Amino acid sequence: MNKKVNTVLFILAATVVNIVIMLAILTGGMYLLGAVLPERVQESAGQFLFIVLFLAAVGGAFLIYNRIIRLISTKIDLDRYFHPIFKRRPRS
Repeated sequence: MNKKVNTVLFILAATVVNIVIMLAILTGGMYLLGAVLPERVQESAGQFLFIVLFLAAVGGAFLIYNRIIRLISTKIDLDRYFHPIFKRRPRS
């Protein structure tokens, strides 16, 4: 496979991994909210807590994904296997 195919496959796999991490955080957070909070609090503040949990899941998934990519990039030379997505423009 050439660098462009490797890049496309990596981006697709990374997107799937990022979504799986986010769903895992969201599902775990929903379980914890349901287990910890009494039912009357869930009814009154449930929408707000879900929005906060969703934003925390997006942010948490980004942080975990960033750490994974940083770990992979220290172990593997990514420039050797992947085509750059953004090319540098020559200055005029």
